[in-house]
Amino acid sequence: MVAVMAAAGQTPAVQTPAAPNHVPRNQVVAAAAALPEPPPSWAYAINPPDEVATAPAKTPDATPRHVPGSEAAFTDSQIGDMFNPPDWHPADHPPTPDIVSRGRPPEVFACGYCHLPNGQGRPENASLAGLPAAYIAQQLADFKNGLRQSSDPRHAPTGAMIAYETKANEKEIQAAAGYFSTLHPRPWIRVVETDTVPKTHVAGWMLVATDTGETEPIGERIIETPENLERTELRDDRSGFIAYVPVGSLKKGEALVTGNSSKTLRCATCHGRDLKGLGKVPPLAGRSPSYIVRQLYDIQHGARGGSAVQKMKPAIAKLSVADMVAIASYAASLAP
Repeated sequence: MVAVMAAAGQTPAVQTPAAPNHVPRNQVVAAAAALPEPPPSWAYAINPPDEVATAPAKTPDATPRHVPGSEAAFTDSQIGDMFNPPDWHPADHPPTPDIVSRGRPPEVFACGYCHLPNGQGRPENASLAGLPAAYIAQQLADFKNGLRQSSDPRHAPTGAMIAYETKANEKEIQAAAGYFSTLHPRPWIRVVETDTVPKTHVAGWMLVATDTGETEPIGERIIETPENLERTELRDDRSGFIAYVPVGSLKKGEALVTGNSSKTLRCATCHGRDLKGLGKVPPLAGRSPSYIVRQLYDIQHGARGGSAVQKMKPAIAKLSVADMVAIASYAASLAP
């Protein structure tokens, strides 16, 4: 949930843990080391360990920042405030509950900082817009009870959910869940099949194109990066992402999602027609493919459990990472 403000040269005031605070770190590291293969690094996008430690101290820039289509102005310090994040387009969504817009200092970060006021989210976290309220509440319970972790214990956005957001009380959880469930997700991710992608590095827990303009083969990866890095780092909730996926992914993913295969079950059986959700089962259409791959991998490898995903385990047990890439790419390409 916590992103380093790479473009603005700003870092969060609170350092988030890389692993759940109620599970001994050595156990999490040991569990990750026991995996038959390491988690796909492009999906987990771990910040370089020295990114904050070696960053030179900077005097806060008080210059007002602006984004297209908004009359608001925020300084770098305001943009990085996890207890009062910027809301560039307040007319785009209903009034936000306090837990979404301000959190509860110093224990609970504002939900809108990471997931954005309109719930669209970013690759390092979940899109919450339109998720069933009961499902959102259940995820908080699973995080709190140690049932949702990360296959890579260094993934600080997951660690922050466990260390901070699980301290929300029931009233706050219900307010946040109710709010995000009423939002209508909008097209947010442009999926492009390609053999060649911009060379990227990790900053702010997501992949960012290098300044050199170099390219490289995509391989069996999804490269999800901001359409406009400056606007993304200003936390503009109208500026989305582009997901580069291997050529042929959409066709392969559609076959895995809609057909009867020896590898998996038809996703629509539980996730609904066009993957737009069914009852308490969440929609997948139009959501971050990096996030979808992380969840598939975490469920398959035991980092994510709980009653909500028990039916998923046998359905995805035989999937390879390449299969997950195809499924996530196809789901992301659908209208939300």
